Amino acid sequence: MSDSNRTDFTNPSTFILLGIPGLEAAHVWISIPFCAMYTIAILGNFTILFIVKREPSLHGPMFYFLCMLAVTDLVMSAFTLPKLLSIFWFNSRQISFSACLTQMYFVHSFSGMGSGVLVAMAFDRYVAICHPLRHSTILTNSVVATIGLAVVLRSGILALPYPLLVRQWPYCRTNIISHFYCEHIAVVKLACADISINSYYGLSELLSVIGMDVFFIAMSYTQILRAIFRLPTKNARLKTFGTCISHLCAISALYLPDLLSSLMLRFGHNVPLHVLILITCVYHLVPPVLHPIIYGVRNKQIQDRLFQLFAYKET
Repeated sequence: MSDSNRTDFTNPSTFILLGIPGLEAAHVWISIPFCAMYTIAILGNFTILFIVKREPSLHGPMFYFLCMLAVTDLVMSAFTLPKLLSIFWFNSRQISFSACLTQMYFVHSFSGMGSGVLVAMAFDRYVAICHPLRHSTILTNSVVATIGLAVVLRSGILALPYPLLVRQWPYCRTNIISHFYCEHIAVVKLACADISINSYYGLSELLSVIGMDVFFIAMSYTQILRAIFRLPTKNARLKTFGTCISHLCAISALYLPDLLSSLMLRFGHNVPLHVLILITCVYHLVPPVLHPIIYGVRNKQIQDRLFQLFAYKET
């Protein structure tokens, strides 16, 4: 391509998001379930936060971690889903370069935070089951706050290279992003440079964070299962393991779509683009929707406070 036919988008002022390429005709119809799920996610997570804040008996480590997970889900979805819906409804496809980098940073940062919170919740389950008499002395408020701060710092620092690496490349092909948000690989593919470092860092960060978090979760549940199998009766074992079901469901809701989405975006060269992007949409929508439902259904304390809240409004 001659220089006269090539536009230099070095640090372009705006990018154009396509939404879900190939399904433009169905955007309005796709927006209906997406909007419904996003509304459920907002209502569900804010309900969790409201109930825990309102009820002093829920001011404990497990519910503090649950609130951290709710905040992570709300922020994570807020940085992607409103823009997706604006593309569907108003054809609002433009996003500034700085806003694109900001979105990229916070999506990666809060994705890591969600994983870190699940590790903290696994540690809480380990202490509650393996050392029940020492639970309140091990997981004090200061320890919970320290764990939360460590989760935030780890994710914030590891996500920082993404916008920094993206910012340094020249963009001389196009400013059209075949995605509904500024996904890291989708953006750097537009650069006129060797982006191997971006790909290597993204994959290593994904595997190291998830690998480390899954390792700690597996270690926790190994100790939990050993403690459960030492219980004298089958009913006691089932009842104790039942306290972990919500957490295991939350792990599946977060890790499976995330891992599938990330690997297919990098290696799914024969998979249609709209399928890859729909999988990414599932990752951004499913965990924020399922987490409050999982814990609302499985946790009797939250159920009781929710029923009391509605009963109070009816009287």
